[in-house]
Amino acid sequence: MPPQGIPRRNVLALVMAPMATLGLPVPAAASAAAAPGTPAAPAGAALPFRDAGLALPARVTDLLERLTTAEKISLLHQYQPAIPRLGMRAFRTGTEALHGVAWLGKATVFPQAVGLASTWNPELIERVGAAVGDETRGFQQERPQGWGLNVWAPVVNLLRDPRWGRNEEGYSEDPYLTGVISTAYCEGLRGKDPRHLRTAPTLKHYLANNNEIDRATTSSSLRPRVLKEYEEAAFRPAIAADAATGVMASYNLVNGRPATVNPDLNDTVRSWTDRELFNVTDADAPNNLLPAVQDYYATRTEGDAAALKAGIDSFTTDSAEPAKTVAALTAALEKGLIEEADLDTAVRHILGIRFRLGEFDPDGGPYGGTGASVIDSPEHRALAREAADEAVVLLKNDSGTLPLAPGTVREVAVVGPLENTLYTDWYSGSLPYGITPREGVRQRLGEGGTVTSSEGVDRVAFRNQETGAYITAGGGEDGALLKEEATSAGETERFDVSDWGQGIVTLRSAANGKYVGRTDGGFRNDQAQPNGWYVQQQFRVEERDGAHLLRYAGYETHEDWFGTDVYLRAGTGGVLTLTSEENATRYTREVLRDGIREAVEAARGADAAVVVVGSMPFINGREVFDRTDMNLAPAQSALVKAVHEANPRTVVVLETSYPDTLTWEQEHIPAILWTTHAGQETGRALADVLFGDHNPAGRLTQTWYRSTDDLPGILDYDIIKSRRTYLYFTGEPLYPFGHGLSYTTFRYGAPRLSSDTVERDGKVTVSVRVTNTGKRDGHEVVQLYTRHRDSRDAQPLRQLRAFEKVRLRAGETRTVRLTLRAADLGHWDVTRGRKVVEDGVHDIMVGASSRDVRGRTSLRVRGEKIPARDLSRTTRATGFDDYEGVRLVDESKVRGDAVGATDEGAWLLFSDADLGAGARTFTARAAKETGGTGTITVRLGSPTGPVAARAEVPSTGSRYTYVTTSARLRGARGRQDVYLVFSGAVRLSTFSIR
Repeated sequence: MPPQGIPRRNVLALVMAPMATLGLPVPAAASAAAAPGTPAAPAGAALPFRDAGLALPARVTDLLERLTTAEKISLLHQYQPAIPRLGMRAFRTGTEALHGVAWLGKATVFPQAVGLASTWNPELIERVGAAVGDETRGFQQERPQGWGLNVWAPVVNLLRDPRWGRNEEGYSEDPYLTGVISTAYCEGLRGKDPRHLRTAPTLKHYLANNNEIDRATTSSSLRPRVLKEYEEAAFRPAIAADAATGVMASYNLVNGRPATVNPDLNDTVRSWTDRELFNVTDADAPNNLLPAVQDYYATRTEGDAAALKAGIDSFTTDSAEPAKTVAALTAALEKGLIEEADLDTAVRHILGIRFRLGEFDPDGGPYGGTGASVIDSPEHRALAREAADEAVVLLKNDSGTLPLAPGTVREVAVVGPLENTLYTDWYSGSLPYGITPREGVRQRLGEGGTVTSSEGVDRVAFRNQETGAYITAGGGEDGALLKEEATSAGETERFDVSDWGQGIVTLRSAANGKYVGRTDGGFRNDQAQPNGWYVQQQFRVEERDGAHLLRYAGYETHEDWFGTDVYLRAGTGGVLTLTSEENATRYTREVLRDGIREAVEAARGADAAVVVVGSMPFINGREVFDRTDMNLAPAQSALVKAVHEANPRTVVVLETSYPDTLTWEQEHIPAILWTTHAGQETGRALADVLFGDHNPAGRLTQTWYRSTDDLPGILDYDIIKSRRTYLYFTGEPLYPFGHGLSYTTFRYGAPRLSSDTVERDGKVTVSVRVTNTGKRDGHEVVQLYTRHRDSRDAQPLRQLRAFEKVRLRAGETRTVRLTLRAADLGHWDVTRGRKVVEDGVHDIMVGASSRDVRGRTSLRVRGEKIPARDLSRTTRATGFDDYEGVRLVDESKVRGDAVGATDEGAWLLFSDADLGAGARTFTARAAKETGGTGTITVRLGSPTGPVAARAEVPSTGSRYTYVTTSARLRGARGRQDVYLVFSGAVRLSTFSIR
């Protein structure tokens, strides 16, 4: 969320900016604009807008008409100042509430969002949302100056690629499941009062924001089907249900246009509901529009005006200082780039939210009395454990390895780098307490049981090969600057080295248990965990001819802040500083404790060994950094193998923010559990599952692949052409979408339909009898998938349409009924640019996962036939069926998409066109920014088929200046697959063949 493209000289400002912009405390001078206004004047209390008995539109209109133009503009920044003459207090947008209230202090921490979705339990998710909403209200009572009730959650960006750095923030790779879960969470955050809001949830990040690499400058190329069927489908449900109150525009570009000025914020998103929405920018995104980053507008005046016109209501930028926003919008009004009516529209949206939050009601509305006692309440602690229980997914369980029987399993080894720690992420709250896996198992075993443990990480000392001096840390709570000082390896010279993959390790001082990180003047052991926007606690240990070099890896930027000076050596007074590789100190790495050997000794002879491995949320896969591979860290993988060799009854607990490629583990380890970083109750939840007190019922919400080779590049957003996600993937996944095992078994009967046929506006009920055939009570997630057998267009191999999580007692049978609407079976018809429910037969599949289908039937849908293409009408270039060597681009800066050729010989396919008895003319609207002449060649049957026409496109000097070009057609008749083949950097907007 912090800004992009800041020069190196502004690094300090960049570090400070997220603190204010994203809700962290800022210096008093910076926050003055957000200080609360004076209490409402007595006269203000009698004004009509304060009459809670009036209808909302009337109240908003009354207040809006009392505002001056300057006051209206002041309300368009994230930090809205007080307006004392009307008794309006300051208001701030954007409290982070992804899986608990973040950054405000200790609060209930629920499982990460991907873990919440793994419960497949909308009712539970709604209760979690309500708890988070209540705690947000509780903090509002304690900190009324700026801790606002407009919450920036949930994230509904689809988990299209498991390498995405923010994978833990999303819910699923599937738009339907994402829509169900996000709607439930928003309904909890919003509350059930029809006129008021508990909080005002904002969906992040609109749109197609699923890569961190160069996220402010990369463009997500979305063909219409991917846009309509996939990306928009994730955002629409919560908006259409009036559960969410707006969206946050993302950093990236979509089809060449920055999302900050995407006209779909108005044209599309607001069409999904009759409610007025409140849309915001991402942090400092308005500045990204300028030449230094996106180079879309020359000035803030132009950029802010365009954003306001596109549908942005609030500008999140420049920390707590609104001056630049106010100046830009004031100038835009003076220059005629915007009108007073544009201001009124945005301010109306802002005020509507503030009214619904109860701000102008005498009693604060029905949620106004929520106090701080709700924060980390006993009820919320219980809910956190319930959510953590349900989030656990049993990936594998051979020969009844799990559950562990408490009567026979009395000694358990709990080992691994996450065995006795809980990590938080960037959007976590502060843990009020934490039950680690080791503690959870210890509590479950009770006094009669024994827990042996080891982190399984090496404890080492680093000795300068030339001087013999050891790197020395501080022993107190605050540590000390690291220096080369001691001549022997005592406690302050010892460091635990944890491997987090991709070559990154952390160094934790044995003297005080604190992590080493860069600080002013050097390096200090004073951090409870790796943290911060810039994670300064990352290192690489590199071998060089029998020596080891320590490389600082916390600079995290394409252009190193320190140039080539990223290696450690002793400076003045022996204090560690940075230098170049050639001047780096050569250290001997002395292993004082072999972590794997210690873990093996802890596991050998135990009744069971539980190896807890996984990720550190601030390292390798987080905001602004995508993963480059999906492997378990090498040292962790070696630990798993060694412990399994020592104790065949080994259970692997994988605690990560994303899928990993566990091919060896799946083949050799008898039982594997996965959970995300699940908050304060992680340890008890794992113990509940390990010992069978909770029968695991979590299900995966994204495909787990066997290798990164199964994936295209992370910037490829065309899931149809690249065959990605469970919808189109033809390979064999490691674990499929929807997968999750249980300690009991379930038998499915044959699915039955309430009708074998359905009209395009009708619906059917799919019924299936499910029996718990095991000896334990348990939950099954009954999943309904469909596939269109004979569509004109490439369809998903399987697509989730409905699901229900049911609890069945041992031996119990229940009929599960799932509703299927014919309208939901529709797809985007590129030939006519609209949604169509196509005539045909759909396979109906019911089962336990997308690949574990237990029963099938078929449904005839009486829809419409998609006719042959009529290219005699003006046809948008984006309505193609297939393509090669092109990207989607912005037709103009304001709206519209076009197709831009990127490769020589690039082509577009328009299938099954009816050219009649003979078309005569090809006409195109095209642009060519670069010099010279380009061509568009019409070919029939294939990209190298017979030439029907060739039209020249002269240089237009601008990508947004289009000319009409035409050419005579030859042999263009009958039903044909028409290819448009490009030479030169041509942009095509529309064309016709007549």
